[in-house]
Amino acid sequence: MAVTAGRRLRVVVAPDSFKGSADASVVAAALAGGWRRARPGDEVVEVPMADGGEGTLDAVLAAENATERTESVRLPDGRAHLARWALVGDRAVVELAECCGLPLVGSSDPLGADTEALGTVLCAVLDAGVAELTLAVGGSASTDGGSGALRALGLRIVDRVGADVVPGGAGLLEAARVDRRGLRAPPVRGVTVLCDVTAPLLGPRGAARVFGPQKGASPAVVADLERGLARWHALLDGDADLAGAGAAGGTAYGLATAWGAVLRPGAAAVACLVGLDQAVSGADVVITGEGRWDVQSASGKATGHVLGMAEDVGARGVVVAGELAAGLPPGARGWSLVDEAGGAGAARRDAPRWLEVVGARAALELAGPV
Repeated sequence: MAVTAGRRLRVVVAPDSFKGSADASVVAAALAGGWRRARPGDEVVEVPMADGGEGTLDAVLAAENATERTESVRLPDGRAHLARWALVGDRAVVELAECCGLPLVGSSDPLGADTEALGTVLCAVLDAGVAELTLAVGGSASTDGGSGALRALGLRIVDRVGADVVPGGAGLLEAARVDRRGLRAPPVRGVTVLCDVTAPLLGPRGAARVFGPQKGASPAVVADLERGLARWHALLDGDADLAGAGAAGGTAYGLATAWGAVLRPGAAAVACLVGLDQAVSGADVVITGEGRWDVQSASGKATGHVLGMAEDVGARGVVVAGELAAGLPPGARGWSLVDEAGGAGAARRDAPRWLEVVGARAALELAGPV
């Protein structure tokens, strides 16, 4: 995977977002700008990436002939929000984080937070007459097993006396029966759920115990959320151990079980959606990146997947991260924005500037001046 200096190179820049600093499109543009400044004769292609979580919609909008749509939704705290989704021909792409993600909802009510806003968007998608739906579920604020979305789609969840349960994980604790008669049918070509984690629904690696604390749940609330999801599982009787079932607080499980959705690893699916396989064909250098490269990055995350694609085509793999907290795969080269900027604060405050600096440095160190 050596880079031959002195000839025109094909360089593909395919980073994930740097959460809290820059989205994937900004990251890609800055890295590509730095490389072009250092080596203006090279062919540099930008393909912003995501792993099925936040940023998936933007990656699709940047890469495909997509039309952006919006739908007014109600967040769990009652605020109105205009959620974006994309129409690509007769296929819809929806991102849960755009509808009711943690940055929108916050972590003040982990038991009451739900996915009703997602369901509202899914109803709009069905009303648009789409034939296929791709749903990215990372970045959720709730642990309701997707019950809010399914209720918006017409599923009834009632307690022992036949009354509708309250929203969120709290409602699942009281759930005694589900009534599917009013549930709207999925699109004719089906629903694909992109998962950014492989967690099962329940247990020590499941939705409540691993991700509940990130959404504001205390140990006692985590225990309640776990019991609620177990009750949900008893009612729906799906595969709680399915890889990715615990994604988005169990939303992946709910949609797979009650709506027939197929779960897929997010990074590979997004790479297909944005045409990354065609982009890397014939590449000499493939640059990817994320806010923090760690031991999980090579397993299912966008950066690890992009590096694997680079290796498959014999290209030199490069990782640019805010912080390099683990070793890179053999043959890959890495740069840290924190090291370049002299500290984490400086790197976050002006991430595009330091990304451009690193892009230029990578070009000169890997291939030399034109």
